[in-house]
Amino acid sequence: MKFGLVLEEMHRSENDLAHHLLVVSERHKVDHEIYHLARDLARWSQQHVRDIADIAKNYGQDLDPEPRSEAGLMETGMLLLRDLRELYLKACGVSADWELLAQAAQGMKDQNLLGLAQKCHPQTIRQMKWANGKLKESATQILVS
Repeated sequence: MKFGLVLEEMHRSENDLAHHLLVVSERHKVDHEIYHLARDLARWSQQHVRDIADIAKNYGQDLDPEPRSEAGLMETGMLLLRDLRELYLKACGVSADWELLAQAAQGMKDQNLLGLAQKCHPQTIRQMKWANGKLKESATQILVS
């Protein structure tokens, strides 16, 4: 099984999700819920990046344990909807990746990888649900008002 390649992709995906959460947080810092919760959710993915980098050594991968840094930009209502939609889609993709990794780990009876997936996947689902809920709430406020 090529777990090293899967872990490399998971590492990239989690890093991208964490970075995007930080960008959204910075763009929309006037909305305190988005600013603070997106930062909290980003910390989960940042920890996932570190965890993946740590376990990947066992599978021949040398991944950077340091998550990407953030960058700041400006805010508008439509930009918020675009950002939340993108966050939701990224989190869905990461969730699917965790599912695939868990299935493969289970099939190969690799308890280390299975344990990592069982630890990280529920947080990714929470990220996905938050982004979806916030997207619905914001769409109502921005598009209907």
